[in-house]
Amino acid sequence: MLRPQGAILMRLSFVWALGLALSIFAGSHSATAQTAPSAFAQAIAEAAARDKSIASFYKANGYKAIWTGKASKDRSRRKALLSALSKAGDHGLPVTSYNADVLKTNLRSVKSVRDLGKLEVQMSKLFLEYARDVQTGVLAPSRVDSGIVRQVPLRDRAKLLAAFAKSSPSRFLKALPPKTPEYQRLMKEKLRLEKQLAKGGWGAAVPAKSLKPGQSGPAVVALRNRLKAMGYLKRSSTQTYDATIQKAVQQFQLSHGLSPDGVVGKGTMNEINTSMQKRLSSILVAMERERWMNIDRGKRHIWVNLTDFTAQIIDGGKVTFQTRSVVGKNTHDRRSPEFSDVMEFMVVNPTWNVPRSIATKEYLPMLKKNPNAVSHLKLIDRRGQTVNRGAVDFTQFTAKTFPFAIKQPPSNKNALGLVKFMFPNRHNIYLHDTPSKSLFAREVRAFSHGCIRLSDPFDFAYALLAKQTSDPKGTFHAALKTRRETQINLKTHVPVHLVYRTAFVPAKGRANYRRDVYGRDAKIWAALSKAGVALRAVGS
Repeated sequence: MLRPQGAILMRLSFVWALGLALSIFAGSHSATAQTAPSAFAQAIAEAAARDKSIASFYKANGYKAIWTGKASKDRSRRKALLSALSKAGDHGLPVTSYNADVLKTNLRSVKSVRDLGKLEVQMSKLFLEYARDVQTGVLAPSRVDSGIVRQVPLRDRAKLLAAFAKSSPSRFLKALPPKTPEYQRLMKEKLRLEKQLAKGGWGAAVPAKSLKPGQSGPAVVALRNRLKAMGYLKRSSTQTYDATIQKAVQQFQLSHGLSPDGVVGKGTMNEINTSMQKRLSSILVAMERERWMNIDRGKRHIWVNLTDFTAQIIDGGKVTFQTRSVVGKNTHDRRSPEFSDVMEFMVVNPTWNVPRSIATKEYLPMLKKNPNAVSHLKLIDRRGQTVNRGAVDFTQFTAKTFPFAIKQPPSNKNALGLVKFMFPNRHNIYLHDTPSKSLFAREVRAFSHGCIRLSDPFDFAYALLAKQTSDPKGTFHAALKTRRETQINLKTHVPVHLVYRTAFVPAKGRANYRRDVYGRDAKIWAALSKAGVALRAVGS
């Protein structure tokens, strides 16, 4: 259901009503407040008893009001909070969770200092709920999907209240959302789509399975009109799939991660006919994901967008290097996880220590059939000695009892290629080279066991080493020529962020959309909807 923005703005009238009522209440009960200050403190203590953070804050401040007093600072805080809540929809937050009408009802029922204490705590809880949602997200990522193992930077609630109480209320609340340029661009794109949705969206879907240059007829007209509504085509009266439409299709394909052949095949048609509501939900999910990453990402950092199949080096907010990537296959045990860590070193001519899951699930069945299978791999016993396969009966082992480690020595055919980039983590995920270069030509590149394969690993290494040596290429190849496993430490460690964005907005150009390869964004949107986040149309 679409929500008109006007309904939210009506809550602003409550600011005046709250201030007036509290002022009247404070005046008529001033004697009570002066003769029995402990009554208000006791009321707060009782109301906050089940919330350790709020109880801690009020205990530290001597149980003084920050919302319900008649002082100008209290009025400013009330006004700032209600103003922020009225704009919660701009951030794609669950507006119905911040129900000012409940406060209004509770205010009208205030008849004692005890009631006022309850209202004081209630407003603090509302502030903390909104602050958490807009600052670090509505959802707990790992509860939505086990592959999202990101650590959300939750703030200390008691300290947040204390900082707010000492700050300019409006400035404090405005500083809560992420300040990344991407978050601001997503908000702008959200508003643009909401305004267009109010005007009817992109119009009718294209009634065809595919279209190609040279065709004409009603389906081509529908394609023309939809591309025009999306902003890829200027006004035109053509009914033929001409060069102008072909160029517009190519631009559409580029901004949707498709091969820009200018032909509307099945994949392109699916993307063209995706509804505006679906795109808007992708924007809202991307904003939630930005809130999960409301952290310092590092002036220089590595950004791997799993849905875009790319790995980038970002310096000062600008992409200074980019390469294609292959990510984990879309199966429960191979999907690449989402998390952040720090790259510490690279290994040239790496040995591949086969993960036990791969050794037992993939190689053990092969060895049972033929002890000489996968002969390029070495079996190592617990003493570190290479095993003579002819002396082993592999049929006696199960996945649990298999006693050997499996390794692949450095070589051009090594599964890790000739270099791997390490950011040690409990998920055993890293970036690496690969001998399987043909996969980088695919449009969808989800084939690995979970690690990230790079199309241009040598150039990636040069870009990293350029910060610490005047001859990065020479440094790298000196190690490569030894043909021995060699570790090159990064003098300055580089943050690595494995992210999953089906919607993102470049600094220049149109919003980009990608397919939900693991279905994670669908889960996030379902969870956000359940939490009360809703699409809306906004009149201009």
